[in-house]
Parts: sequence; structure tokens; C-alpha cells
Amino acid sequence: MNNLSQLAEDQYCSLNYEHLPITITKGKGIYLFDDRDSRYFDFLSGYSVVNQGHCHPRLIEVAIQQLQKLTLCSRSFYNDQLGLFSEYICNLLGYDRVLPMNTGAEATETAIKLARKYAYEIKNVPSGQAKIVVMHNNFMGRTMGSISGSTDYYSYHNFGPLLPGFVSIPFNDVFAVKNLLQDPTVCAIIIEPIQGEAGVFVPDEGYLTRVRQLCTEAKVLMIADEIQSGMGRSGKFLACDYEEVKPDLLLLGKAITGGVTALSVVLGSDGIISLLQPGMHGSTYGGNPLTCAIALEAIKVIIEEKLAENAFKVGEIFRDEMAKTLNGKIKAIRGRGLLNAIAFDESIDTTHICHQLMHNGILAKPTRNNAVRFTPPLIINPEQMASAMEIIYNVLATK
Repeated sequence: MNNLSQLAEDQYCSLNYEHLPITITKGKGIYLFDDRDSRYFDFLSGYSVVNQGHCHPRLIEVAIQQLQKLTLCSRSFYNDQLGLFSEYICNLLGYDRVLPMNTGAEATETAIKLARKYAYEIKNVPSGQAKIVVMHNNFMGRTMGSISGSTDYYSYHNFGPLLPGFVSIPFNDVFAVKNLLQDPTVCAIIIEPIQGEAGVFVPDEGYLTRVRQLCTEAKVLMIADEIQSGMGRSGKFLACDYEEVKPDLLLLGKAITGGVTALSVVLGSDGIISLLQPGMHGSTYGGNPLTCAIALEAIKVIIEEKLAENAFKVGEIFRDEMAKTLNGKIKAIRGRGLLNAIAFDESIDTTHICHQLMHNGILAKPTRNNAVRFTPPLIINPEQMASAMEIIYNVLATK
């Protein structure tokens, strides 16, 4: 039943989201609560944002402390939190510098600008000819640069003219990468180590290693978009860690602040990040002290509470058990860690499945290629997962 909040949102807010008919008022740990105080397993996690769980006490405490001191300070000055955060994340992940923004799409836009700067000022690509390789079925955000490299019709249709200079190839195809990198005007490849929005596609073992090798040989930047797959979601801190691959530019966001505030980052070498000098790039909110204080604690929570390790263990339980449901209507169980999807036959209405799950106490949403994505907070334990899987079993048994 629609309440006043739902009615007001439907009347006054933009219509660019398709809702489940539920009004959320509270979150705690792996659960969300509606306006009737009914409890739900959150198997969306804000699209892999609340890896640490809703309202993690350590994050809330740090947020309150910083809110009482300073929330925003222009990058025209130093603040006492950005340096601490920058040093920590660079040392943790082995990069020289970090460039802070706010959203994942902004991180992608930043990487596109850096790649083009690299093309013209380091690789000596002729002016205006730089090409960036992207993958079919990628998701890089909704900004003009991001959708210009998209193969999703609804992302780019009637938003033209689009940004030129993108070349799209199939994901998980080493030969396509090798062939395209023979073009000396290619300056970068943007790749999701696991394609989340596409329906959670995991590449073959060795694919990322080979892409890394080919990029190095061709002097092409390997840009890893770990905005969704990073921060422990895949069962390791980074999905690239499965093959011990270090990209030239690493994009992080979403769970980097555990859903308390917005932050994204681009990590890279001094020679690449420093291509952006004063006046060339910036962000009013990027690197603000509130966000940096929370992000520092959010990363520590992932490491100290061993959330990646838990995601690996509980994710295997999920996939092993869900594989028992495979039938003519359920085509595949895909994923790593707690980034998983169940892919269905085209005859199945995945939106209806998500409505049925909601009515039985699980919140999830469809994604591309007729799949439903299951991404609970990384704090979920095996017993909680078993309870959730029983609900999923019962819903899928009717399909």
C-alpha cells in the first residue's frame, strides 16, 4: 500500500528509477526495515555500498566525531583528514597518489581524462586521435563520458552526440584485446574484473593477467573499475587480487565509505595522476574531511573484521547451495565472494521474482541478461545466509 512518502516521491521526484513497493525507514547490519517495522534481508546493499552493514557503529562514531569538528574544507586549503586517508590507501594498495572524487561515475570521468592526457603527453598519440577500449555490457555510470562507452541501448539512446574515441570489444576475449592493441592510438583499456551490472560475469582464469601483459607491451593504461567488485565484495580486497594483477589506474567507490557518505577515488602512479595540474580538474566535495575520516575507518573495518575472507566463505556456500536449484528455467549461478547472480531463462520475469522475494523477506533487484543479483552486506554469517537461502529456494520452487 502506498504511504504518503511514496505518493509524494511519485508526484514530485524524478521518474528515473523503478521501485519495489516498499518504504525503507531504518537499517541495521544485514537488515532493512520498512515503515511498518517489518524486517528484510538486504541482498542489494545499495548496489554493493554497505559492505560493512547498515549503520556500522564504528563508522557512525567516526562520522559523529567529525561532524562536530569540520565537514567541508575547500581543496584550496589543506585539511587534517585528507592526507591521513591518502597515505593510508596509497600504502595499502601500492600506489603513489590518489585523486578523490565523489561518485563512481566521476572516478570514471577522471580516468578518461587522465587516459587522454597520457595519450597526448606521454604516448605521443596525434592530437584528437586517442582511443579508449571498453567492454561490451560494461557499466561505467550515467554521465556523458560513461554512456559514450556503453553498449546498453537504454543508457545512450537519444543522449547524443556522444563522446567520440571509444572502441568496444567482447569481455573475456584475449584475442580481441591483442588485435586492438596493435593500433598505436589506443591509450587505455577500462575493464571491470567482474562485470556486475551485466549480470555478474567472471572472466576465465588468466584473462586479467594476459590483459595486463598486453597493456604493458603496448604502453596502454590498464584501468580497473573495481567500484563494485572492490572493497572485499569479491572475496578478496580487490577482484584483481585473484590474479595478483596491478592496474595502472584503480577506480574505487561505493563501499569505500560504507554508505555513510559519498567518495570515489582514482589511484595511480605519480607520473599519471600528476598529469592533472591546478585548473585542469577538481571537485567541490572531493576529499572533504568528513568523507576522508569515514573512509579511513571503513577500510579498516573491512580489513580488521576480515570481511573479504567472510565474503569468500559465505559466497561459496551460497553458490554451492543455489546450484542445486538449477533446472530448465534457472540457467546459471555466477559470481565470486558475495557478488553473485542467478541467471534465468528469458521466459522468466525477474521483476516478478524480486517482488515475490520482497513479500517473503528479501530485497533484491534484477540486472541485465535476465538475472537477479544477490549482494548482501559482507558481515552476513553462514546461519543468516542459510535462512535467506531457504526463502530463495521457496520462491524459486514455484518457477
